[in-house]
Amino acid sequence: MRARAGAKPKPPARAQRYKVGQQQIIRGDCLRALRRMEAESVDVIITSPPYNIGLSYRSYPDRKEEDEYLDWMLDVAHGLRRVLRADGSFFLNISGSSAQPWLPFELAVRLRDLFVLQNHISWVKSISVGEDSFGHFKPMNSQRFLHRGHEHLFHFTLSGDVKLDRLSAGVPYKDKSNIARRGHEQDRRCRGDAWFIPYETVRDRKQKFDHPGTFPVALPEQCLLLHGQEEAQVLDPFMGTGTTLLAAQRLGCFGVGIEIDPDYVAIARQRLREDLETAED
Repeated sequence: MRARAGAKPKPPARAQRYKVGQQQIIRGDCLRALRRMEAESVDVIITSPPYNIGLSYRSYPDRKEEDEYLDWMLDVAHGLRRVLRADGSFFLNISGSSAQPWLPFELAVRLRDLFVLQNHISWVKSISVGEDSFGHFKPMNSQRFLHRGHEHLFHFTLSGDVKLDRLSAGVPYKDKSNIARRGHEQDRRCRGDAWFIPYETVRDRKQKFDHPGTFPVALPEQCLLLHGQEEAQVLDPFMGTGTTLLAAQRLGCFGVGIEIDPDYVAIARQRLREDLETAED
């Protein structure tokens, strides 16, 4: 049964589980679901939690007091640390707003007692080069602030020395003479810590699956390639419409997504099924 317009969907008394191919979806509260997961069972965590900047989620009030939000995220992070393997990676996509630019860094500081910040990646969504521009620019009406063209992607690990497959997530050399000169065996180099992954331009919320904070599937794909483990166990505790699980499915990984909103769960299941059908054609 769909929630009434304006009503906030509540998690079921017991988590509901769904399976699509190798991907598992849990409809429920992420704190409860994390407590039921086996310790040290996850290779890669990729997630984009609510940013606490007033986005219009159906199932979550995205405007808590800052300390309340940070305390809640710290509780979630404790659960994530418990399930992450010693050589695992935790990729956290988050952004502030022009009026709240410090929030992502405040959260990162709160997490330093649990994780090591191994890499800080800038997800570049739009950029101007010379007189040209690339990507989708989100309009900014204020005369005080610049257009926001990037978000943060914090790469946390437990030790800070997890080896990565930088070439799988890399790019070809522009100057091919560098391949032999630098002693490389293939035409790949590290992508660096600025990833230009533009959104596809959308004209209404339906094209974003009626979700205010989706990211392109290429973002979690790059995270999985960078971590470099085949058939990895992947977790997204704020699954939304299933983009992380879609990336896991395409790369042969085993994903678990946790989501409180029944409509987003239904959309994620549909996306995964359609992707499987397309792959089989």
